[in-house]
Amino acid sequence: MIAFAALLERLAFTPGRHAKIALLRRYFATAADPDRGIGLAALTGELRFTAARPGLIRDLLAARTDPELFALSYDYVGDLAETAALMWPAAPGAAAPPGLAAVVAALIATPKAELPAMLAGWLDASDASVRLALLKLITGGLRVGVSARLAKLALAERAEGRVSADAIEEVWHGLAPPYTALFAWVEGRGARPDPAGAPVFRPPMLAHPIAPADLAALDPAAFRAEWKWDGIRVQLVATAGARRLYSRGAEDISVGFPEIVAAMDFVGVLDGELLVVRDGVVAPFADLQLRLNRRTAGARLLRDHPAFVRLYDILFDGSEDLRALSFDARRARLEAWSARLRPARMDLSPMIGFATLAELAALRDGARAAAIEGLMLKRGDAPYLPGRPRGLWWKWKRDPLTIDAVLMYAQRGHGKRSSFYSDYTFGLWRGAELVPVGKACSGFTDQELVFLDRWVRNHTVARFGPVREVDKALVLEVAFDAAQPSARHKSGVALRFPRIARLRPDKPADAADRLETLMASITPRG
Repeated sequence: MIAFAALLERLAFTPGRHAKIALLRRYFATAADPDRGIGLAALTGELRFTAARPGLIRDLLAARTDPELFALSYDYVGDLAETAALMWPAAPGAAAPPGLAAVVAALIATPKAELPAMLAGWLDASDASVRLALLKLITGGLRVGVSARLAKLALAERAEGRVSADAIEEVWHGLAPPYTALFAWVEGRGARPDPAGAPVFRPPMLAHPIAPADLAALDPAAFRAEWKWDGIRVQLVATAGARRLYSRGAEDISVGFPEIVAAMDFVGVLDGELLVVRDGVVAPFADLQLRLNRRTAGARLLRDHPAFVRLYDILFDGSEDLRALSFDARRARLEAWSARLRPARMDLSPMIGFATLAELAALRDGARAAAIEGLMLKRGDAPYLPGRPRGLWWKWKRDPLTIDAVLMYAQRGHGKRSSFYSDYTFGLWRGAELVPVGKACSGFTDQELVFLDRWVRNHTVARFGPVREVDKALVLEVAFDAAQPSARHKSGVALRFPRIARLRPDKPADAADRLETLMASITPRG
């Protein structure tokens, strides 16, 4: 547990991607089995504990500290695990901290009634660093700036060229902690793990945003065009024994979309866009968002927000791997596959005919549906390659919309931004009232982040746990891709991919945009 705690602490304060990979690689090389495999599972989100809730941590700390001091400390720190780790009273003479594998085994096997005493004993035996690692592990919020993909890249570096991250990705969903066979393969001590018919994820082919220079050099005759739908990219994987629906980032989202899984009555792997479709009309992204990040979908949600997949590509037809074929050849196979099987809740993304780029630009700018973000351009002779091979697939999105909004609230970020106020809530005027319309945590430079963090600290007027309310005085120019009506938001509108385009300290807050201006600006896309 000590080695894992040290890793988490270093990762939290290490900003660079390559530096994080180096830390992970060192941990995988020096930690012993099975602890390193359990650590890998924790970092990739494969460990989930339901018995030890945050309320348990609060109760344990309340019995050992002054409640007013705890409330003040929690308000200042803003994170329960970090507050508890720092405030937990020392217990001289306690036993040594437990091992990581022992902690996980005990959390799985220990009855709920015995958890408080067991957790208290662990915290007594640990210093603040290990206590923080324990509590973050238990509550499932490591927040150290490490994705599952980054961990797999570190494993690939550990393999020193023998195994690629994409090869690890293709066996990952057929494995389970503590990944003994995976480490043996990576280190050259064993064979490639056999997924044995498991519905494993295949790394997707992604597109680059097209720049003016790329567009000017593009040969229209070599490319095919499709609409870029405003949903989420998914991969449908069906074997003889199992079916899975994966997000683009390899997250298994099957449980949240049971109607799609039920419709996967085939053997193969397909690539497409997950949407909500009613009576043949694609709904705005806000409708799909209601179904994302849910463990289950109730009957009402299934009825009112029916999921649908618009198919882009076919990777496997049965057991035949088609990825080496050209896009044109795969498209022909996909059309034949669709005509043969006619799967429910799926259709083909239509191809868009065009002769010139000017014609294509007019189509892009003239698209009226709220669910269309722009165009995808795919080279006809391109094989299906993982990652972002340049020049083969392009995404040509419509120009973003912008508003001038007022900064209202700020919260600390995660990972390398954990010490900065980098997550911002902004609002527009409705009469004399400022109404929140969205949140953004990207789009600004490092220099602008330093300015914003200092501004937030110097202009705080109230605190609500980790959130700071600030003077309504700083204007931000916010870019976004689309907006839809939303009954869940006080403003009545939800923004798609909001980001900070630039800071407007020169503009007075009362000159910021009004909510009705935003609603009028999105009418053409609605």
